[in-house]
Amino acid sequence: MWDVNAVSAAVLGALKTYRLSEADAKDICQDAWLELLRAPAALRDEAKLRAWLTTTARRRALRMITRNRRETRRPLPEPETTPEADVVRAARDSALWAAVDRLPDSHRRLMWLLAHRPELSYAQLAGELGISPASVGRVRRRCLDRLKRALEVGGWN
Repeated sequence: MWDVNAVSAAVLGALKTYRLSEADAKDICQDAWLELLRAPAALRDEAKLRAWLTTTARRRALRMITRNRRETRRPLPEPETTPEADVVRAARDSALWAAVDRLPDSHRRLMWLLAHRPELSYAQLAGELGISPASVGRVRRRCLDRLKRALEVGGWN
């Protein structure tokens, strides 16, 4: 029979690329299994169980992401507006953008797009940057790691 834990782990691994919360990924994996139980005839070849569940889970993940993007987002709370907070915020912003200016060109462009055009999807970001959509997450992570290190060196923990 099937090793449910091993197959589920593979499905969860495939869902990592969608940047879901752990709870959402587990729910989607469970939903894929439930779909199989409700319609076992949908799986025509038992040898392809892992592929079938992964495809089903990926489709559900895309539907969830699309649905979540359509929901209206709550506005961020207004930042504290004391003179001291304004000075700290200005210093922080200046240090951040100075660190961004020291990044390689592709990372600077990505940071600018993320800051000024947050509505762009990974596919759209990839088009703007001239890279594959699968690379956007890795480039973003590397860029943010470099920024974090630069800001920590500057005393912004």
